[in-house]
This record gives sequence, structure tokens and C-alpha cells, in this order.
Amino acid sequence: MANLTNQDIQERVQALLEKMTLHEKVSLLSGKDAWHTVSIERLGIPSMTMTDGPHGVRSSYPDAGRKAGPTTCFPTGVSMAATWNTELIEQVGAALAEETRGMGCDILLGPCVNIVRHPLAGRNFEAYSEDPFVAGKIGTAWVKGLQSRRVGASLKHFACNNQEVERFRGSSQVDERTLREIYLPHFEMVVKEAQPYTVMCSYNRINGVYASENRHLLREILKNEWGFEGLVVSDWGANHTTIESVKNGLDLEMPGPAKYYGQLLEEGVNIWQIDEADINDAVRRILTILFKVGRFEDEASLPAGSVNSPQHQELARVVAEESITLLKNEGNLLPLRPEGLRRIAVIGPNAAEDRIGGGGSSFVDPPYRVSPLQGLEARLGNKVEIVYEKGCDNWQDPPVIGQDYLQPLTDTGQGLKVEFFDNPNLQGEAVDVLYVPKTEFWMWANSLPAQHVTSPRFSLRASGRLQVPESGEYTLYLSNTAQCRVIIDGKQILEHLSLPSNLAQDRTDTRAEYSLHLESGKAYALVLEFLKDDDLHFAHARLALSRKYQEDENARIARAAQLASTCDVAIIFAGMPEGFESEGADRPHMRLPGPQDRLIEAVAQANPHTIVVLNAGSPVEMPWADQVPAIVEAYYPGQEGGNAIARILLGEVNPSGKLTVTFPRRLEDTPAYINYPGGREVIYGEGIFVGYRYYDKKDIQPLFPFGHGLSYTTFEYRDLTLPQEARIGESVEVSVTVKNTGSIAGKEVVQLYVCDPESSLARPPKELKGFAKVALAPGESKTVKFTLDSRAFAFYDPYQSRWVVERGQFEILVGSSSRDIRLKASLTMA
Repeated sequence: MANLTNQDIQERVQALLEKMTLHEKVSLLSGKDAWHTVSIERLGIPSMTMTDGPHGVRSSYPDAGRKAGPTTCFPTGVSMAATWNTELIEQVGAALAEETRGMGCDILLGPCVNIVRHPLAGRNFEAYSEDPFVAGKIGTAWVKGLQSRRVGASLKHFACNNQEVERFRGSSQVDERTLREIYLPHFEMVVKEAQPYTVMCSYNRINGVYASENRHLLREILKNEWGFEGLVVSDWGANHTTIESVKNGLDLEMPGPAKYYGQLLEEGVNIWQIDEADINDAVRRILTILFKVGRFEDEASLPAGSVNSPQHQELARVVAEESITLLKNEGNLLPLRPEGLRRIAVIGPNAAEDRIGGGGSSFVDPPYRVSPLQGLEARLGNKVEIVYEKGCDNWQDPPVIGQDYLQPLTDTGQGLKVEFFDNPNLQGEAVDVLYVPKTEFWMWANSLPAQHVTSPRFSLRASGRLQVPESGEYTLYLSNTAQCRVIIDGKQILEHLSLPSNLAQDRTDTRAEYSLHLESGKAYALVLEFLKDDDLHFAHARLALSRKYQEDENARIARAAQLASTCDVAIIFAGMPEGFESEGADRPHMRLPGPQDRLIEAVAQANPHTIVVLNAGSPVEMPWADQVPAIVEAYYPGQEGGNAIARILLGEVNPSGKLTVTFPRRLEDTPAYINYPGGREVIYGEGIFVGYRYYDKKDIQPLFPFGHGLSYTTFEYRDLTLPQEARIGESVEVSVTVKNTGSIAGKEVVQLYVCDPESSLARPPKELKGFAKVALAPGESKTVKFTLDSRAFAFYDPYQSRWVVERGQFEILVGSSSRDIRLKASLTMA
């Protein structure tokens, strides 16, 4: 802070507070619009700007005055956690701060640290782990990196936001011990170790009380017990009260303008429903953050912003490489040796397209994306023949036309030029122009990405060049509000007028279709015209495209299998279509969408050297797991994913990622199976037995255990050292030596678990309390040291309302995964 200490900031905050009227104070507690806080010109109090994250700066449109354009898409949260590399994730945080600054924003809404409670939850790909220790350490590193460049984090979603079914109103029914041991420790760790500038409360209720007005969470625990100094912001639209929310700890209602605050809150102070001291506390927190992000300073004095720099792109690739997890490698099929290969079959719906992320508010449009097929072709060149066959589709709804099918119109890869007209008939000159990467628009008519459109009755023309990778018959699908037309090479081929069935509706699900033949390599002039001659607030247009095949699914799969049989090795790129895992909806099942399981089984039968590479942010069933020798989990690896995957497969990089969630064999084996999804209430009946804690307690063999991940080399553990006895409250020092016993360099994640064999309350068989990632050359040894504080041995006693460490014996277990424990030792707590 430009030579300002915390004391200096508080003195300046207090001086401003003393000059503010009640009306001005209350005005600060709501947003100005969707992304900005309110400014007070009279006192020189500026506004600050927020933007979606957390694995990239989401700014597709210049909405509400924000900058727009492509930004670096890093691997998603589950990938970041799978690196188990806190130093690397701190670098990511710093890079994201530079991108946020480069896009003119002050707060990046992340990280998402919610526990992965159930494998079908739609936002699992954004989160880190089923384990609070992993989530806390990765989240702390992310926040430290981001805020090192004076960009504020927004730790989310506080708390118990573990599914999308009824996420706006459902109540998570959680006992106090489970809350303290599973769903709060990672928030506590990030708050105490990194002091995020903001914490975002979730939509849902916790034990019947909305998070935005939950006094136990916001006042008693977060602010009083943990000493949180920042501001609490609502998730967008999560506030439902005027007095209760402010009184109980919510500082900022978003989005703006004020819905429950404003004049109603001001009146509440005047009639003594709420003390002005509560308003002052919230205002003080908001002003403090304005100082911390530098809004009172000259922009030139702040850390510089940078978007899509070569350094950020390289960092995105490195994170992907360190996250990719080798689940199975029978017979050391991997890495592939090009000198021993003549022909490779690249198969699957995710081979020619890079699946960079899930859907919802976290989706980032990058300047480019590298598919696995492109990554392999770039590295192998003419050394090995690569033959490609899609084999099947995996989309559930026809996909929007995106970067894979649109030739870029700008050097940043944006494929559509969008011209806005301040009338519903495309008349006159365009008043605003922007570039977007895909043929889908979601817009609120009162918050358009067009600065000079003055009425909800407007029109736009989107134009670009369509080019498909394969010749054949295609179908266009047009769905929209208002009126829309599609023109290809000057010929209008589609027109769709959508009229809501009643005036309360702003959108419709009807659509129009058109079939046409498209040639590979030919660029078609594509125009989409949208004409809105109504006052409805919502505007939407979506143009999707799908290939029609002459053969049925079985014939396509058979053709892929036949191709595989002619090759030395077959690589199947399977997983999720874009947006299948998404905010707003949970997955309908744990299977791979479409006929992908049948494709994998057919190819594996045709070629015994079959490798499956998965794009998925959550566990999937693998009925074919015993039929293929090699399985690689690539998660959602960001814009550089194809390059990272190719480098792993070809041995340029040794895989070192580890699972941060357990992969069950069946959905029925999962801890929350009986209670999910619930209804008005979601009973967290599994209690503290979440993830590996449950599988260990029930002695259920998962498909792949928590912490699992193979390497192209081998590691030996020895010399586990710790004291035989310690006093309660003292820290315990533990060390272990790890040696690379293989022939190539590699990285190992050393995991430390604590077991309390005898306890007055039921405890899991073991709990992760330490980890470290070490890089080792062939034959090299390193000693890894851990410090275990009192909490590492404690459980939360709900009867005493405190953390308790009991006397007696504890076991320290160190290994390569939760089910691959290499060394054990005991100590006595005296």
C-alpha cells in the first residue's frame, strides 16, 4: 500500500467515515450495477470493479463499462489442486492478479474452495478437494499470490455450497462437529493465513438460515472467532433481507442497484431497527478494501497489469502438466517412444477439441486453445503417422459454434464481429462494435455490452467466417428470444420469431433447424441478425451446429475400432462436452455422456495398446478400466491443454499429479448417496465421513483412491523420524527421506496422515495433515520435514464447543496415497 500502514489506512477510513451522511454510508453497502461498487464524488470515494474467476478473468463482453476480450484460461480448480504444489499455485495467483489489473478490475471472484461432497455436483471442477487440508493449502497459496499484486480475492462460497440442486434456497443440515471438521477448516486456514480482502457468502441456507444472514457463520465464527478483517459480499442475488443481513454480518449486497438495502436500510436505522454502528462497521470494511486495492492512488503507482503474456501462457501449460494424473500404466505402455512407433490412432470426441473448462460464471474465453490432436501433431510432425477418427459424439445438446469452427477476425482469435444498432431494425450506422468468440449471446437489456444503445428495443448483426473440419451434412439449430435470422454466403437460411407464452416470460426454448452441406477447408460468410422490438429485459440468441453422419452410432464406433486395429497404439480422448459440468445444474449420472463407454471397449478390444485420456472435473464410472492398460486424467487443462497432454504422453514431462478426490467404482458407493440431492433440506447424514474418510471407515475399495497418481519413475521412502512423546499443545516435528530409484527425473507428493486409534468420539481411520511435493533426479534423495501443530491431532468436541486433543497414542502414516502408506510410526501425547 504505497507506504501506507494498516494504521494509516484505518485513520484515513475513520476520517472519511466521520464526514459521511447516513445516506452516503448506506449507499456504499450495495453495488452500483452488476460489477461496480458505488462511488461518492463529494468525498472523493471511488468505485471498485469486480469480475468473475477463478481460473481466469472472465470478461467476454464490455458489460457495465468493463473491458472485454480474451484472457488466459488456466486449468480449473480441480487441476490446480491436483498439482499439490502450493508454490506453483501462488505463481498462478500472481499471474491472475496481473490479468485482473490488465482488464481494469480490482477484485477477482475466487477461489472456490467448497468441499467436493458428491461426485455429481455441477461445480466440482471449480473446487479443489474432498479434503479440507488440501483445499485450505491450495486456496491460501492462490490468495497470497493474487493479493501480492494488490488485487483482492473473494473466498467462496461460504459455506456448505456443495451441490447445484436447489442451490438458491435449499438448506444444508449440518451438525456443528461436521461443520467445524469438514466444511469450515479450509475457510479458516485461508482467512488466518492469507486474509482475503473479501469473503463471498453462498446462496443456500445452513441449518435453516440463509448464508447471507447467518449470524453464527458471519459474525460469531468468521469475524469474531477467526478475526476476518475484510468485507463479506453476497453471491449475486443471495441477499434476502434488509435488517437481518447487515446486523448478522453481510457488508455488501451485490449486484446493484440496491434491492433490499438503500432507502429501506436507511429507514431501518432511523426507526432503530438496526444500530448505525452496524452500518459503520460495514462501511469501514468497504473503505479499507478500497485503500488496499489502490483505488485512492494513481493507477500508475500500482502493480502493472498484463493479459495473455507469453509468461502466463507458459505458466498455464506448466500447471496443466503438473496436474495431469496417471491413473494406470500396465506394462509401462507410457510414455510413448516415437522411435518405436509407426502409426498412432487418435480417437474420441475430445481429441480434436480442447475442453478447457466447465460451464457457468467461471468459463473463460481464451485467445486460443490447443487440442490434444494439435499438440501431438506439433510434436511428432512427420516422425509418426497420426490418423484421426472421432468415433462418436458426447454432447447432450448441439454445441454452439465456437473457436474450433470460426476463423479468427482479430489477432486475439475472436471469431465474430458484433455491431449494435440503437433501433430494432438494423437501421443506420452501428453505434457500438465488439468481437466475441462464439455464436451465443446472453444479455440483460438494461445492462448491455453496448455503451450507446439507449433502449431495450435494439438490434445487432454478428458476422464471421465459418469453417468446418470435416466435409458432410450439418444441421444448424437457432434458438432465441425476439426475432433472429441466419445468413450464409448471402443467402438467408433461417428465421425464427420467438413469442413468450405470457408477458412474464423473457425467454423460450423453441428453436428452428436447417440442414446443409459444408465442405472442409472452405470459409463460409456467416451472419446472425438479432432484432428486439419489445421491452422484455432478457435477450438471448444461440446458434448451434452438429454434423450428421450417414452411419449409425455402432457403425461409427466400428470404424474407429477398425482404424485402431491398424495402428501401433490407440489414444482415446473421452470425457465431458463443453459445459456438461456447470454452475446451475448437477450431472444427471456418473457415466461418460453418449456412447463413449462402448467406443472405449470396442477400441480396446481391437488394439491391446489402448490409452484413455479423460477430460472431466469429477469422478466418472469406468466399466472398461480393466480392459485398457493406461488411463490418464487430464481434468480441464486450460488453453494449453493439448500441448501439456502431448508432452506427458510422449515423456517430455514426467506426470506428477495426484487425485484430490476419491474415484468410486459406483455412485452407490459414495458417502452422500442416500441423502443426495435432498429437497428443501439436504441432510449431511454422512457427518465427518466425507471422501476417503468414508471409504477407509467402511473398508470400501475405490476405483482409484484419494492421493493416487503414478509416475514414470519410482520412489523409495525411508527414515521416518519423530519424537516418541509430545505434550498436548506442542508442535511435533516429523521428517522422512524420499529417494528417486528410477532412471528419470520425477516429482513425488509425500502425504502425511494422522491416526487416533482410541478416541472418546468416533474419528476417521486417518486424516491428511501434511503434504509436500519434491523434485528428484535419478538416484537423488531428499529429506522432507513437516511441522504438526496441535490441530493436526485434534477433533472438535460439540459438547465442549472447542477443539480437543486427548492423551494417548497417535500414529503417523506417510505414503504416496491414502491407500499406499509406506511408513508408520507412533507417538504418545502426554
